Amino acid sequence: MFKDNFFKKVENKTSVNKETILSLAKKLQDSNMKNENTLREVVQEISGLTGKEVTKEKEDKIIEAIMKDQVPENVDQMF
Repeated sequence: MFKDNFFKKVENKTSVNKETILSLAKKLQDSNMKNENTLREVVQEISGLTGKEVTKEKEDKIIEAIMKDQVPENVDQMF
């Protein structure tokens, strides 16, 4: 399991606290990552948490990449 200092670094950089990260991780773990509705919820939740706007076009590209198992190691390459 991650150490608390990892979560503190993430929180300092993103303003997303440990509990929120763990909650999102549990949601991802418990869900079907090939379910489009679930994926859209997760993308929107992450967008809201980070304050980064995700356009409908970007969301569609993210969903398509995940559904086709085409997610690059460096997610920034998707855009």
